[in-house]
Amino acid sequence: MTSGAPLHIVHTESSCGWGGQELRILAEARGMIDRGHRVTLLAPVAARIFTEATRHRVPVTALPIGKKRLGGVGALRDWLLAHPADVVNTHSSTDSWLAALAWASIRRPPAIVRTRHISAPVPDNLASRWLYRSASRFVVTTGESLREQLVARLGLDPSRVLSIPTGIDTAVFRPPSSRERDAARNAIEADERAFVVGIVATLRSWKGHRYLVEGFAAALRALAGGPSDRRSMRLVIVGDGPQRPALEALVDRLELRAHVRFAGNQPNVVPWLHALDLFALPSYANEGVPQAILQAMACGVPVVTTDAGAIGEVAYGSGIGDGRDDGRDETACIVGKEDASGLCDAILALRADPARRTRSAQNALAVVRERHGVDGMLDRMEAVFRRASTVTA
Repeated sequence: MTSGAPLHIVHTESSCGWGGQELRILAEARGMIDRGHRVTLLAPVAARIFTEATRHRVPVTALPIGKKRLGGVGALRDWLLAHPADVVNTHSSTDSWLAALAWASIRRPPAIVRTRHISAPVPDNLASRWLYRSASRFVVTTGESLREQLVARLGLDPSRVLSIPTGIDTAVFRPPSSRERDAARNAIEADERAFVVGIVATLRSWKGHRYLVEGFAAALRALAGGPSDRRSMRLVIVGDGPQRPALEALVDRLELRAHVRFAGNQPNVVPWLHALDLFALPSYANEGVPQAILQAMACGVPVVTTDAGAIGEVAYGSGIGDGRDDGRDETACIVGKEDASGLCDAILALRADPARRTRSAQNALAVVRERHGVDGMLDRMEAVFRRASTVTA
């Protein structure tokens, strides 16, 4: 337990989706419980996070907050009146609005902390300004560029908006031993000659899987060494989501079935990261600092990505052939958004340059260990919750 009285922290999540946002909520909730706080998650029974909460040992209660309806406001209000809380941490648009309206109807309500996980712009209107300026005691973003965007767009008090990227457990996400690396490669039937590119992300359009598949196909076509070289290239797609049918159809159309593996959702992605030679996340929208990139970096895997959202705060360096620098400080190879050709060039160049991959991966590992550990995230979130529960609005 940390110093100070334990808090009752309530998380609300209306989304039925599954990805980095939901994983952060559960990891953060579990971390606060381990520090001696009481934590409750409120979610619709149909949401996957409701089911996953039990596996993460996070107390969860079902409430009808999946849609913006008055019934959800009433359910939240009644629950908060019956279960006094110190702070309510909201996460998606729907639950944030329901919680704010419930807050406005309670005489002495708990403080609201609004966590904004993505970079999509917030509407600049009277309702949004009320939600972010008045109803929310503090606003947390997952990247500094998201913080700056919110402050500028809605005219928020900068002292009430904080950037706290997701933290990574570097005891879990770490470079593999030789034995772990061999076991991971064997599990995906990749021999020592294979160059394995991978992505770990929910299969949503803005994650850029389509451009990765197209870039990978172009890289295969460009290899001059003949069939043996082409067979040594593999693409592993870990995750599931609404884009899977379209991506599978694209793989078939490009005749890539022998080279591409759809692994689906995996409860433990560490072995999959340990098997990779290159991690790719070509997102083009809606990103903070993605924990998948941090996880890959913590596992010592070189990264190719874009500058979408707040990615550039952890992934920085030069592109392929841009001549900007010698790459000594590079933590990732940066390509353009929605740029299959750029991904092709990056895959081929990094495949041919093991020294650059090693240097970039080592730089990135140092950055993650220094700035993005899970304990740092929990320290900063705990400080926000304590301030929110004591500061008079």
